[in-house]
Amino acid sequence: MSTPHIVVAGGGYVGMYTALGLQRQLRKGEARVTVIEPRSAMTYQPFLPEAAAGSLEPRHVVVPLRRTLKGCHVVTARVGVIDHAARSIRVQPVEGDPYDLAYDELVVALGSVARTLPIPGLAQHGMGFKQIEEAIALRNHVLDRLDVAASVSDSRTRRRALTFVFVGGGYAGIEALAEIEDMIRFATRYYDSVSPEDLRFVLVEASDRILPEVGADMGRYTVARLRDRAIEVRLETRLESCVDRHVVLSDGEQFDADTIVWTAGVKANPILATSDLPLDDKGRVRASTDLRVEGLAGAWTAGDNSAVPDLTHPGEFCSPSAQHAVRQARVLAANVVRSLRGQPLEDYKHKHVGSVASLGLYKGVAQVYGVKLRGFPAWFMHRTYHMSRLPTFNKKVRVVLDWTLALFFRRDVVSLGSLQHARDDFDRANT
Repeated sequence: MSTPHIVVAGGGYVGMYTALGLQRQLRKGEARVTVIEPRSAMTYQPFLPEAAAGSLEPRHVVVPLRRTLKGCHVVTARVGVIDHAARSIRVQPVEGDPYDLAYDELVVALGSVARTLPIPGLAQHGMGFKQIEEAIALRNHVLDRLDVAASVSDSRTRRRALTFVFVGGGYAGIEALAEIEDMIRFATRYYDSVSPEDLRFVLVEASDRILPEVGADMGRYTVARLRDRAIEVRLETRLESCVDRHVVLSDGEQFDADTIVWTAGVKANPILATSDLPLDDKGRVRASTDLRVEGLAGAWTAGDNSAVPDLTHPGEFCSPSAQHAVRQARVLAANVVRSLRGQPLEDYKHKHVGSVASLGLYKGVAQVYGVKLRGFPAWFMHRTYHMSRLPTFNKKVRVVLDWTLALFFRRDVVSLGSLQHARDDFDRANT
């Protein structure tokens, strides 16, 4: 009998933690594990805002898959068509021709992508904030805008360079906005012609509240604190257009902005629509409580790309959060091993303990087990919790060292945006 082949499609939270669990629990020769992921590392997204703001070294918030998953075969490629009826998955390498990979057990962990809308100008001028390269690009971009503003005489160009728009009032948008605002205001001390009063930050949120995960009162507190920092919070407002970086809001206001960051939600990976897996009306894979794909043998799923029933709230599904993803991955890995050994499976059941959010250095909000925290205690809890969740001891130590050094040295506010055009000087020399 051949050795069972387990393919993990995706190397994010669920994919990496599932593969790590399989690596630890499978006996030698009991099964082969292949992980397919277009990036060579997993990004720990809760620390993206701090990486963008320079509080953490970007390399310290990504976990290299090959180094961590030594017992697995890692394929750096995109997932194409999934044909579960034939137990085959299409692999699309960065270079070379696509090929089909056969499997016995499939773990669908493709996660989510940014949920964009057909807003004029958004595709051309918007910036995402979901991966480490986007965080680095945003940092370089906003610091570059300070350089531009300090070097031009045209007031319109200057005003546009110093206007920063964030669309979306969830975790990603609020934390990114708060950290970037903190960093830029700090950076103005090194510019003779740019002061904090010259900066304009606008948060656009289509609903009537922000951070719904921390409760209505904590959401109102966050709005008040952001407005205390002269951040314009536009609730029940939509971005209508940003053609040529000219922002038009649904409340009628119009202005120019060089920086437009889109963090208005996520959706299940659209690759799933090309598969023969059962999907719900949101494009998510339908899952049973034991994390098997509903109605299929040999297929498993968890995380943002799946609709997992929430046993603590009958009739509802687990929210797309890192808290659920990491815990689901552990149960999923254990259930795959139990299935191979003919043992009974375990249902996934976890009561959401609460939420924490950073609002910049030494500021935050939290609601954990019904207890509400704000300011420094919430910020400290945010850092402590996410540091404990960060994979590998190596990365934990590096993050703690970054934070420790930050107590003694000022924030680094240099832009390395020119790295994106590294050949410019060489090309000019050859003209």
